[in-house]
Amino acid sequence: MGGAVDAFLAELEATRGASPHTLRAYGGDLAELLEHLADLGVSEPKDVGPKHLKRWLAKLDGRDLGVSTIQRKLSSARSFFRWLERRGAIDVHPATGLRQARRTRPLPKHLSIDEVERLLASPPAEGVRAKRDRALLELLYSAGTRAAETVGLDRADLSLEQGLARVRGKGRKERLVALGRFAREAIAAYLVDPARPRPTAAAGDAVFLNTRGGRLTTRSLQRMLELAVRRAALVRGATPHTLRHSFATHLLDRGADLRSVQQLLGHAHLVTTQVYTHVSLERLRQVIDDSHPRAR
Repeated sequence: MGGAVDAFLAELEATRGASPHTLRAYGGDLAELLEHLADLGVSEPKDVGPKHLKRWLAKLDGRDLGVSTIQRKLSSARSFFRWLERRGAIDVHPATGLRQARRTRPLPKHLSIDEVERLLASPPAEGVRAKRDRALLELLYSAGTRAAETVGLDRADLSLEQGLARVRGKGRKERLVALGRFAREAIAAYLVDPARPRPTAAAGDAVFLNTRGGRLTTRSLQRMLELAVRRAALVRGATPHTLRHSFATHLLDRGADLRSVQQLLGHAHLVTTQVYTHVSLERLRQVIDDSHPRAR
């Protein structure tokens, strides 16, 4: 079945534009499944039945994994066997009737406006690295971009005069994001700094560079943010996604409609964006609890 998995992943990349991260996740999940099936003496797709997958799920439960992790692994298996079914390699989908664990979606963590302001003010006053970090922070909060979208930005994607940037999101889908004045000014100041490193051939037209001229990585972006959190003396940690959550929550708190926020975030489905309305409702409940004389 190893060859079938390789063909499945190749088709995911070619026809659905799956990202390297998605392919790694699918590949890892299916490799675990094949190892489990080999231990049971099953080597052909047509021999896989519901009992084999049930034993696999029981094994995953025994590892004390999170519900979302088990759900993802089962989803990977479902997709693989659905692909085999379409190709005629199996007659019956072995996961038919299997229940997926109900996933409880946690409310997204976000920073208060005051915390965001402290974070944005944390880079030092001078230096090309400080200008880069300030531009990164302003972009993350101004446009709500994901980490990969941020470091993947090229200069040709920017239109600072119009206040727009073209980013490539999940599934390699492109969208336009709006840049506020602070973000535009910070990015422009970084790009014109003569001390900005010369891009390497591999970096191409990248906007954000490391000290050696290579394209900044998502891990380097996270390390920059961790340093900014310490400089700002924030009690809570923050990731690029925390700023994305803060962007969405603050927009809704100030009256933005859900459909607009969905488009700005690049969510394919409105239900993904709706989780932010719960954050705003929780804040309203807290206001009532703190202020209303008969709330408690």
